[in-house]
Amino acid sequence: MGAVLGLCSAAQLACCCGSAACSLCCSACPSCANSTSTRLMYTLMLLLVMITACVTLAPGLQNDLRKVPFCANSTGTALIPGSLKVDCDQAVGYLAVYRICFAACLFFVLMALIMIGVRSSKDPRAGIQNGFWGIKYLLVIGGIIGAFFIPEGQFAQTWMVFGMIGGFCFIVIQLILIIDFAHSWAENWVSKYEETQSRGWYAALLLAMLTCFTLTITGIVLLYVFYTKSSGCDLSKFFISINLILVVIASAVSILPAVQEHQPRSGLLQSSVVSLYVLYLTWSALSNASAECNFISGGNQSSFDKQSVIGLVIWVCSMLYSSIRTASSSSKITMSEHILAKEGSGGYGSIEGGDSGEAGRGGTSEEAKVFDNEADSVAYSWTFFHIVFALATLYIMMTLTNWYNPSSELSKENAASMWIKITSSWLCIGLYIWTLAAPAVFPDRDFS
Repeated sequence: MGAVLGLCSAAQLACCCGSAACSLCCSACPSCANSTSTRLMYTLMLLLVMITACVTLAPGLQNDLRKVPFCANSTGTALIPGSLKVDCDQAVGYLAVYRICFAACLFFVLMALIMIGVRSSKDPRAGIQNGFWGIKYLLVIGGIIGAFFIPEGQFAQTWMVFGMIGGFCFIVIQLILIIDFAHSWAENWVSKYEETQSRGWYAALLLAMLTCFTLTITGIVLLYVFYTKSSGCDLSKFFISINLILVVIASAVSILPAVQEHQPRSGLLQSSVVSLYVLYLTWSALSNASAECNFISGGNQSSFDKQSVIGLVIWVCSMLYSSIRTASSSSKITMSEHILAKEGSGGYGSIEGGDSGEAGRGGTSEEAKVFDNEADSVAYSWTFFHIVFALATLYIMMTLTNWYNPSSELSKENAASMWIKITSSWLCIGLYIWTLAAPAVFPDRDFS
C-alpha cells in the first residue's frame, strides 16, 4: 500500500512540478493522448478563473466585506489601526473581474509567445506546454494577486477596449465551433443511418431537427410577446424579423440541389441547430435593449442575469468541445482545423494501437495513462490554442461585466452590448451559409 501511495505521490509531483504530462494519478481514468489531457487541463484552469471572477460579483459580497476589521471602510470594531487597513472595495465588483482576467490573459499570451514554432513534442518547450502544472497555477495566482496592485487610473477604460475587441474575436471563434458541431453531429448521425438503414437513426435525426425548430419558433413568438409592443420598439421588431428571415433563407440554402450535390449530408439538422443559437443571440441582444421594450426584467438589476448564465454555459461547452474534439472533414470549411486536434495525429485512433503508450514514457501501454501522440508533429497549433484561450478570458470578462457599461450593479440597458450580440447573430448565419456554399462555389478545392 505504501509503495502504491509513493508511486502516486511521485506521479503527482512530476505532473505539478516537472515536465511530465498530467496522468491524474487515477487508475479509473481512461488512457488518453497528451494533446487531449493538456487541453483539458488548460480548460480546467480557465474554468477556475471564471469561477473566481464570478465570486467577486456575488451579490452582497461587498456589504459583507465592510464587516471585516482590516478593510478601510469597515463598520466593525476598530481593532486594527487605520494605517494598516486596505481598500477591500477593489477586491470585488467589475474591477476585480478586470484584474483577474488581465492576469489570466497575460499568462496565455506568454504561453502563446513561448510556443511559437513548436513542431513536435521533441521540442524542449513541449515540457512547458504539457507539464509543470503546479508552477503554472502558482504563476496565475501570483499574477492575479499582483494585478490588484495596479493603480486604477485609466486601467479599466483601456482594458475594456482590449476586452471588447478580444471578446468579439472569441465570439467569431465560438461561432465556428458551434457550426462545426452542427455539421459534425449531422455527419455522424446521417452516416450511421446510411450504414445501417435503421429507422431508429432516421427517427433520431427527425426528432432532433423538429425539436430544435420547434424551440426556435416558440422562442421567436415569445420574443415578439415580451420584447415588443404594438406601438414602438421598432428596432426590436426589426431584429426579430430579420433574423427569422435569415434563418429561413439559411435553411432553404441547406437543401438546395447545388448544395446537396457537393454535400449530400447537408440538411435541416444543421440549420435547426444554427437557428436555435441565433435565437439565443437575438434574445441576448434584446435583453440589453431599452427598458421600455423589455417586459421581463421589470427594471431589476443583477450581476447574474439569465442570458449571461446561458452565455457562460455555452462558453464552457465550446471550450470542452474544442478540448476533446478531433478535426473532421467539416473542419476544413468551418476553418476550425487550428483549434481542433488533427485526426490521426490528435488522437483517439492512436489509442487503439496499443504500442503508442511507450512513446516518450519508456513503459508499457497498460501502464501509460497519458501517452505522447505528438512525437512526429503537433496535433494542433499550440500558439493558436493559447491565443484562443486568451480571447476566451476576455470574453468571460466582458460577459460578466456587461461589455461597454461595466458596473458592479449591472444595468441591462446597454446599446453597445446589444449591437455586438445582434451582429454576432448575423455573422453566425453568414458563416453557416458560407460552409454550405463554399464547396459549390469552389468545386476545384478539396473540402473533404
